[in-house]
Amino acid sequence: MGIPRNGPWLKWLMGGVAAGVVLMGVLAYAMTTTDQRPFCASCHIMQEAAVTQKMGTHANLSCNDCHAPHNLLVKLPFKAKEGLRDVVGNIMGHDIPRPLSLHTRDVVNANCKACHAQTNINVASMDAKPYCVDCHRGVAHMRMKPISTRTVAYE
Repeated sequence: MGIPRNGPWLKWLMGGVAAGVVLMGVLAYAMTTTDQRPFCASCHIMQEAAVTQKMGTHANLSCNDCHAPHNLLVKLPFKAKEGLRDVVGNIMGHDIPRPLSLHTRDVVNANCKACHAQTNINVASMDAKPYCVDCHRGVAHMRMKPISTRTVAYE
C-alpha cells in the first residue's frame, strides 16, 4: 500500500508551493521598487537627494546601488534599519544626516570601489584618504553647488 496520489495533502502541498512562488514574486518586486529613486523621493527629506542624483553622473543607478550592501543577507537588515531611520526622520521633520553615519559611509565607499575597481587600478592616491568622497564629494549629488547652478558635469 503506497501513498495515495489524489489525497488532500497533495492539494495542500501544491497550494503551499503556489503561495510560496507568489510570495517570493511580491517580495522581489517590493525589494526592487523600494531601491528606486521615485520611492526614495516620496519622503520629503529625500527630495533634494533624488533631484540631484537624477541630474548627476550616476542617474542610471538606483539609490540602493550605492547606498545599500549588494549581498542580500546583509542588505535586508541594513535596509530595514536605515528605512526606519528615514521614516522617523521624515515624521519628525529632520533633514538627512550629513555626513552619513559611519556604517552607511562604509557601505557607500565599498560600493564605489567595487563599481570603479578597474579605474582605481590607475589611481595612485587610493590609500591617501579613507573615503572616495573625501576627494569626490559632489559626484553623486552635487551638494557643493546650489541646485539652480548645478550641471551634470560638476564633480
